Parts: sequence; C-alpha cells; structure tokens
Amino acid sequence: MHPADAPPIDDPLDWHDLDTFTAYPHGTPVRVLRDGASLRLSDAAGDELGRCALAEDGAGLVLRWQGPPRDDAALAPLLLAALEAAFSFHPRHAACRVAGLTAPAALRDSGVLLDDAPGTWLAQRELLWQQPALWLPQARPAMAQQYVLSHGQRHPRRRPKPAGALYQRFIPWLGRTFSFRALDPDADLAMFNRWMNDPAVAQIWQEQGDLAQHRRYLAELAANPHIYPMIASLDGEPFAYFEAYWAKENRIAPFCDAADYDRGWHVLVGEPAYRGKAVAVAWLTSISHYLFLDDARTQRIVGEPRNDHAQQIRNLDRSGYAKVKEFDFPHKRALLVTLLRERYFTDALWWPRRDAPLPSARSM
Repeated sequence: MHPADAPPIDDPLDWHDLDTFTAYPHGTPVRVLRDGASLRLSDAAGDELGRCALAEDGAGLVLRWQGPPRDDAALAPLLLAALEAAFSFHPRHAACRVAGLTAPAALRDSGVLLDDAPGTWLAQRELLWQQPALWLPQARPAMAQQYVLSHGQRHPRRRPKPAGALYQRFIPWLGRTFSFRALDPDADLAMFNRWMNDPAVAQIWQEQGDLAQHRRYLAELAANPHIYPMIASLDGEPFAYFEAYWAKENRIAPFCDAADYDRGWHVLVGEPAYRGKAVAVAWLTSISHYLFLDDARTQRIVGEPRNDHAQQIRNLDRSGYAKVKEFDFPHKRALLVTLLRERYFTDALWWPRRDAPLPSARSM
C-alpha cells in the first residue's frame, strides 16, 4: 500500500486532520496554517509572511501565490515551506502545479520548480525532498574530490566534521520537530554514560562502563575522521544517540563492496519513553533523509544489524531497507541491509509505509 493511503483513525502514524505545519527553510521556522483552501505563512512571532491558495483539481494539486509581492531572495524560502506543507497536507499527490508568480531562479536551478504550461510551474515531491535548504540549517557544499589513503584503504578526502545543529524536520504524525545536532563530548558525557548503561542498550551495544571509559570512547571517535556522533531530539529534548559513518573506511566495507560515498549509521534510543512505534518511524525515516541530503553523491545507505535482532530488522524492512546477506564480524553474525537513494525519494520513504505496522526499536 502506498504511504499516502489513509490509515485507520486511531493509527498513531495518521495525520489526516493536521492543520498546522512548521517548515525550516535555511534553518528559519516558517509556520504554515491550513485555513480551508488557503495556506497562511507566518514567522515565529506570528507575523504574516505570505498567503497561498491550495486546491485539488482533476490534474492534481495547485498552489497559487497570493502575496504579498516578494523579491526572489524572500520568496524562495517561503515557497519551499509552502510546498513542503502542501505535500504533507495532501500526501497522495506526488506533484503540484504552482501559479501566480515568477519562479525564483534558485528554485528553477535546483529543480524545485520545473517548466510547465504557460503561467505555471511544476513542483515534484521527489525533487523537493532532495533540497538540503529545507532541512539542513547549515547545508554545506560537497567536498572537492581528492583520494587519500587511510589504513591501506583508498577513499575520497572527507569534509571536516560538522558542528552544531545538523538537521531539523517537522514530523506530521507527531506534531513535533525532530532534530540532529553534533554531540558535545563534555556537555553530553553524563547523558551518554547513562544511556550506555541502560540494560536494554547494553544488551546490544555492550559498551557499559564508567564516565572515564566513555570519555575515552568519545575521544577515539573525535580522532576518527570517517565517523561522527550525533544527538537526536524531539522539540529539543534529547532521546537518542547516532553514529554516522562513511562505509568505505568502515569495517563493513569488505562485505558490501562500498562505493566512495556510501553511508551507514548506528543508533541507541536512550530514553525509554521514546521507544514507541511513532517515534521509531520518525528517527528511522529521518536518519536516511539526513544522510542522503548531506552529500548528493551518496547513492546508498548500508547497515549491519545483528542477524538475530528481529525487531530492528523488521523496522529496517518496513523503512525500505533491503536484506542482502548474512556475514560474520568477529563479535557478531550480521545481516547486510541497504537502501538506495532512488528508492527512498521515489517511494516517499520519509513517511510511514502502510503495507505493515512498524514496531518500536531500541538500538542498532
């Protein structure tokens, strides 16, 4: 079943009655209120920024800018916000015609607005969700390519590790904002230590220990250029720890024939209150989205959960990850899973898949 098909009324992944949405173009919140056939855009203080008419006709969605007039620099982020909200309010539609304006050059150049009939532009959902400006507060340019050697492995030189806020996205079925930020090894140490010593986490990660041990763990990560730690939050409340890595320099590389820009991740959900189904869908869909946005050259995400971690494997399967094969690490029998960029964006996998329920997850 398509992710946009209507779920039961009591489904925790349902957002059919959503009327308020928050987008974050260039890291700035834009509130979008659905008022009948209109979308009203405002800033964090409630001051109106613009208005659109949004309608469905026989050909699909139509978004018409109603003002006030804006120059290209001011109009572009508002259109990004309006389109993200429009597709989220009407998730069955994969395209939207845009009228009532002259398309900003930046949106035409990036593929947000395509030439359509005279007086209109075409926005495709698949292309919109590949726009870093909507979800990365500090979108960074791709690193110029140069090959280097690390421990005998030839791979592209990687950018310096990011700092601060990395990703933020309004989750419609939660009505809350999910975000990633870079881990602060000093400020986050006590929380990291508490999470690693949670019995449910320790069973999978096997990294329980004292503060000194975890300080060393984070120091080793800081010295490793191919992997970086992140904290996930909902509305600013930290609840999970992630490690994002470049697959070619990782231990998984020999088992998946890693390409230059393949990525992977590990996760632990440290706060028990955030281990439910709806939150699991939020972080699973968001980590994939973030890694694809971070570098447009990333065509595949890989993973290696324990082959007997049935719950996590079900989660990955429901999120579009394909099972490839089992293989042996020194410490575990693993299952190789992969997610292709084209699959993620074509099938709108930033939203829940409706072919089966997604159970909760604790760690990977």
